[in-house]
Amino acid sequence: MTENASPTIGFDDLIAANKSFAARFTLGGFDGIAHRGVALVTCMDSRIDPLGMLGLSPGDAKIFRNPGGRVTAAALEALVLGVHLLNVQRILVVPHTRCAMTKYSETELREIIGEKAGSDASWQGFHVIGDQEAALKADVMAIRAHPLIPDTVAVGGFIYDVDTGLLDQRA
Repeated sequence: MTENASPTIGFDDLIAANKSFAARFTLGGFDGIAHRGVALVTCMDSRIDPLGMLGLSPGDAKIFRNPGGRVTAAALEALVLGVHLLNVQRILVVPHTRCAMTKYSETELREIIGEKAGSDASWQGFHVIGDQEAALKADVMAIRAHPLIPDTVAVGGFIYDVDTGLLDQRA
């Protein structure tokens, strides 16, 4: 293990929290389908509560998170599986305001990450978002145009406001 890779904090607090969670766990035996027929592609930002912002509960939706909430090849794979195997009938694409992926250029992020990592990051792609509105519309169109996602599936694009908690439909 390199010097940079050595952990500075363990997992004891999280394991203890998990034991408390497991003591009151009620989802055992759950079938794994999206009971409300919802799939959500959103950002990994910790200010987003994907279920809470839509009034949903565990078991209601399939959630795919990544930096910027982009519809990547992996997201499309998850959505196709969700539609055909897991009861998904509605898909929401939800990036958010004040997203770090809209703040920097690809070059700037590579420089920042390279400096923090102490290693060259010029090879790493971060898929920054120059125009969030255009990216959202393109992502919604990518889902609607996918040959394995039928027209009967509702697809919408929304911006989540991290300061108000409100969704604004844009596509």
